[in-house]
Amino acid sequence: MNEMHRLSSQHNNERIARDCVCCGSTNLYKSPAIMMPFIAYRAFGWNAVEITPEWGLRSVKCGYAYPLCNTVQCAECGLLFLDIRFNNSEMSSLYKNYRTDSYALMRDEFEPGYFEKNKYITHGISYINQIEDFLSPHLKLPVSILDWGGDTGQNAPFQNSHTVLDVYDISTRPVVDGTRQVNQSTLASTKYDLIVCANVLEHIPFPAKVIDEIKKSMHKDSILYIEVPREEIFKDNECSVELYKMKRHWHEHINFFSINSLNKLVSSCGMLLIDMKYLEVADGYHNVYHAVACKLS
Repeated sequence: MNEMHRLSSQHNNERIARDCVCCGSTNLYKSPAIMMPFIAYRAFGWNAVEITPEWGLRSVKCGYAYPLCNTVQCAECGLLFLDIRFNNSEMSSLYKNYRTDSYALMRDEFEPGYFEKNKYITHGISYINQIEDFLSPHLKLPVSILDWGGDTGQNAPFQNSHTVLDVYDISTRPVVDGTRQVNQSTLASTKYDLIVCANVLEHIPFPAKVIDEIKKSMHKDSILYIEVPREEIFKDNECSVELYKMKRHWHEHINFFSINSLNKLVSSCGMLLIDMKYLEVADGYHNVYHAVACKLS
């Protein structure tokens, strides 16, 4: 793929994506969808509304109206994504106090039962040992670690085999003992042996921009670990070019990655893929995750 094409698609911060945010292709399929009420309210202050006869709209049918968007599927790499790309201010609104009680209570008003679900989510993942088994062959322990988008840092691997464990996140939650919360200034002057970017890129408007930023904190032997959920819609036929017709709503995951789209994303960012596998997890939330290890090419 032409490098200028990738840069034009990844770094112009378009409100509505016209190119694939993984590979830059303009060969896209689209289908109407809606943005879920909590996300629309949190990002934009939009609420669903009921259109009644009293509105006097002769050409608009009565019923509930929800924020409209498009599901987009890239014909080249298979990425399935929301066409709306959130800006920095909207991302801050979406993830301010993320997973805290105040966040969970607000979301519970839109999605009854979420407050209890959030207690389970924030308890910590159950498969850190699988991540460590996947990464260990590519590392010489102990390692300096940066958990990019790692929230509190509680889910970082190698908790007992690191020299440094730093966390960079837009959330305001305090980090766990033994970790350090760092800012962009620290990142610009620090190189890490292992950078973890787990369950982040599915939330991010421009994934390649994040990887390009992460690369600045890598040395020639650094490993970047990427983990994203293998979304349920890919379960039966990941290579289908008609998945966009099936995805009718969008929530906080705005990018659904296939194996091919992850490969294209890594290579388009000038990274070398060194390992990839599925993590099979019985955690009652996501059952399968894509695990990717890569380094500077």
